[in-house]
Amino acid sequence: MKQNKSSLLAKISFGAVAIGALKLSSTCVALPDPNWVDHDRDRPLPPVVTPAVPSTEEKVGKAPSDAVVLFDGKDNSQWVAMDGSPTKWIVKDGYMECVKGSGYVRTLQNFGDCQLHVEWATPTPPHGEGQGRGNSGVFLGLDRYETQVLDSYQSKTYADGSAGSIYGQYPPLVNASLPPGKWQTYDIIYTAPRFDASGKLLSPTRETVFHNGVLIQNNVELVGPTGWLDRTPYVPHPEKQPISLQDHGNPVRYRNIWVRELGKPGKNEFTLPESLLDGYTGTYDRGGGDKIEITKDNRQLIAKLAGTRFVMFAESPTKFFAKSTDVQIEFKPDAQGKAQELIWSVGEGANEAKRIK
Repeated sequence: MKQNKSSLLAKISFGAVAIGALKLSSTCVALPDPNWVDHDRDRPLPPVVTPAVPSTEEKVGKAPSDAVVLFDGKDNSQWVAMDGSPTKWIVKDGYMECVKGSGYVRTLQNFGDCQLHVEWATPTPPHGEGQGRGNSGVFLGLDRYETQVLDSYQSKTYADGSAGSIYGQYPPLVNASLPPGKWQTYDIIYTAPRFDASGKLLSPTRETVFHNGVLIQNNVELVGPTGWLDRTPYVPHPEKQPISLQDHGNPVRYRNIWVRELGKPGKNEFTLPESLLDGYTGTYDRGGGDKIEITKDNRQLIAKLAGTRFVMFAESPTKFFAKSTDVQIEFKPDAQGKAQELIWSVGEGANEAKRIK
């Protein structure tokens, strides 16, 4: 049967529209999590969390029930100097205060993707101008990614160095600063950068920041570590690193610091003092002429077992684990802190190895 040209074109056009609609339909039904259908009655409910109690000027609030409290006003036992030695920052009247010349402080525990809550106050009466006025900083990724702390209340400085800036990269969207001496809050949503096995950057650091409840950084993408005089490129580092606070020579105060880890739960990780790690390095005999060599690289232990190199992560002062294979090592230090033996396992069991040098 012969069809006229206009009828054939109409059918072709309808077919194209139908195929396009089918493709669009298949795109529209894609689910955020393909393992569950909409309204799936078997889908696990979110865990119940008691919300945070906000602080006031006179009264310190309370962290959410699922948070790790890093400073509750009583002691700074979860904070150390950058080399792991005791910090010289002082604790009094419910706050921790920077002591000029004492250096940065960092957490013992490491954190990756997280929600970080920090309350801070700059000196009153104020002293200095610009960057010399109530200067400090909140760092994630150890000392790499800074959210600037500064007295920016009716005080002028360069935009990407003002309070709430991602230092040297992104000025805050607005200046939400309170007068000096008043307690202020940062709520920081941090996504750690990811690197592949060769050290290539897969995804950059991202941060969202609220200053006194006001959005000032909206999921910004950092071009690398923050810095004063230049922009350095990303250097591969572990996903979880300590949080640190800056000593910039001003007596800035901090209180009510807590963090909520985001994503899949895992083992706690810690950055231990290098002096402690030094006591674990050496060569251990595991029998039959086989050895385990323990070395140190960039604040982490490296275990060479059966010719394979493993980066070891600390879950306690004596226990370490690898992330590529289920390798676990526990050191047995003597009274001087030097390990004379270790217990090692791969997937199962517990095997001894004695130090030989």
